[in-house]
Amino acid sequence: MWLTRTKSTLDQVGLHADALLHFTPMHKTLRVQMPDLRYLDCRVDYSIKTFGAVVALCKDLGIRHPEELSLCKPLEPAHLKKNYADLPKKKIPIEQNGNGRDFVQPAPDTNTFIQTTATNFHGSSGSLDGPANGGPFSCAPVQHPHYTPNRPNLQSTPISSPTGTLRHNYANGHTSFNESSSSLGDAIDNLAYSPCAPSPEARSRLVRPKSLVERARMNVGWLDSSLSIMEQGIREFDTLCLRFKYYTFFDLNPKYDQVRINQLYEQAKWHLLNEEIDCTEEEMLMFGALQFQVNLQNEVPQPDSGIDTSSLDNAADDDVDAALRELQITLEGPNNGHTAGDITHIPELTDYLRFLNSDPMYSVSKVQANLDSDVYRQYSHRHHSSRFNPNLAYKHRYKRYWFTYKDLHLHLYKSRDDARSNNPPQVSINLRGCEVTPEVNLSQSKFNIKLEVPLEHNTNSEMWIRCDNEDQYAKWMAACRLASKGRSLADSSYDSEVASIKSFLSMQKPAQAPAVTINPNNIEPNEYLSPRYAKKLKNKSVLRMLEAHANVKDLSLVDAKLNYIRAWQSLPDFGVTLFVIKFDGHKKEELLGVASNRIMKMDINTGDHLKTWRYNTMKAWNVNWEIKCMMVQFQGESVIFSSLSADCKVIHEFIGGYIFMSMRSKETNQTLNEELFHKLTGGWN
Repeated sequence: MWLTRTKSTLDQVGLHADALLHFTPMHKTLRVQMPDLRYLDCRVDYSIKTFGAVVALCKDLGIRHPEELSLCKPLEPAHLKKNYADLPKKKIPIEQNGNGRDFVQPAPDTNTFIQTTATNFHGSSGSLDGPANGGPFSCAPVQHPHYTPNRPNLQSTPISSPTGTLRHNYANGHTSFNESSSSLGDAIDNLAYSPCAPSPEARSRLVRPKSLVERARMNVGWLDSSLSIMEQGIREFDTLCLRFKYYTFFDLNPKYDQVRINQLYEQAKWHLLNEEIDCTEEEMLMFGALQFQVNLQNEVPQPDSGIDTSSLDNAADDDVDAALRELQITLEGPNNGHTAGDITHIPELTDYLRFLNSDPMYSVSKVQANLDSDVYRQYSHRHHSSRFNPNLAYKHRYKRYWFTYKDLHLHLYKSRDDARSNNPPQVSINLRGCEVTPEVNLSQSKFNIKLEVPLEHNTNSEMWIRCDNEDQYAKWMAACRLASKGRSLADSSYDSEVASIKSFLSMQKPAQAPAVTINPNNIEPNEYLSPRYAKKLKNKSVLRMLEAHANVKDLSLVDAKLNYIRAWQSLPDFGVTLFVIKFDGHKKEELLGVASNRIMKMDINTGDHLKTWRYNTMKAWNVNWEIKCMMVQFQGESVIFSSLSADCKVIHEFIGGYIFMSMRSKETNQTLNEELFHKLTGGWN
């Protein structure tokens, strides 16, 4: 506990004659590993809350929107072998009056948030809908004041010397930084440019998960944002990792975010190379090609390279112009090819597609009808009893329908004439709130869209749409994605979403010949491809990656990084943070996925979504710290579970953090509302 209340007496803060006090500087040197695996020695305030320390650190590093990042402890292979509760607890040595070293129990380890001296503390919570009932899960309301983000000043201040190294000077004028650098002033620009490969020592310390359970255990290291760094067992010259924690990247702007874009690209790159997220073979080759293009562009001068700090003076004017353009689009209405100047006309999308429901015994209309409880339980049991593969099981059951999509609803008719005759549809699906997952294999010309439609009791119904070609897939995939967010075809982003999907597919197509003449033997495939695909493709891996590079050979450095980030965001498993849990009253371990708008119960072996609970139906999330149990209250249902792979405070903070992220605004005259962040994530009243 830091004694920062200078006007209070020692007795008032609970200290007595037998207390051991340390007189120590609040600012200490912390070795920080960046997402690109380089290390920086930074002066950090050990006495303030970790969230505030991250905000100050990101300001020095020139990274906007620091609320998306946090610090975590480096992982060791042992962390992936056991759950958090089973890991041995370490003791911290401290000096005592020069009489040798005395070992004491440290402050609660990673993310443990328990007030050891509190006498009247029963529970803690965050709330969206007022107080909950009494009992061990006490809940206090949290107001929703308007969140006000700011744009941190990108001018850096010297904070000790970076310890990462670059092997060469870049041709675009950015100098490398090395062991002899005396300040971070010259290194800020270099944070926007990373070496092609990290040091062997940094890469050797990476731990690679081999299962979903091990991926979940990787989230044990996040620090508690509501405690100071020193309260969590971190001492001077210790190492922590700075990482993007919340996968909602707000206002990613190449004009101001060169450092942020580069570090985000690097985190995405190591997620893929370390197999922390799954992708197909074509996608892996595309990612390798984009990485290769980034490395090539690093060697050539870039237009307008570096951050023009003088342009920040006109940032407010630029944002006003952007807001006016958005307002103009809203008032005039978009032109998606569905409207003809009539703003009262609701856009519609129609075509012949093929449809499959994962349960062949019940049509979608029957499932969505008011089934009696026995039939519903039978349906749910069959639906979740085994992994469903649309390309193997029920392959012959795909049926051709005339699809019409209008105003967030999908209607399936036997033919176009049935739709024109106003006959009732065979199937009707409300796409609002559904899960949309791409299932694409370009080499086999498969363009499937997986829909997980929420039913009663928070159960999902799996459905599949099969498209005939890329254009058809791009239009319907874009429509489904927007519909899941409650946005119709009239939304101004529909055309850009279609274009983005087409661009993503085009980058995966192999070219007739490589765009660059380079000896494949000079390229190490493990630097561009994950171990699984490098081993699978063997000698063909580099050649196929170079063929994919022909599709991205004209991209600039920033565009290549942004395309890499967008492609990463398009992966089905993107943005889902995993935890091993046990539901109340169950002995079996389960998998919980936490995303930006929902939490999901998932199959611990396959990762299939079994149940989904959305934040917009959530009333409160509460923690009983004494028994390490968490309860999330939804409309009509409460979910109670204990966390095994990490402290329950981590899940509590992820949920509150994502709700905080959703409340951000583009208004430039607002500041980061740290008080609201701690109300939503702090875990106590």
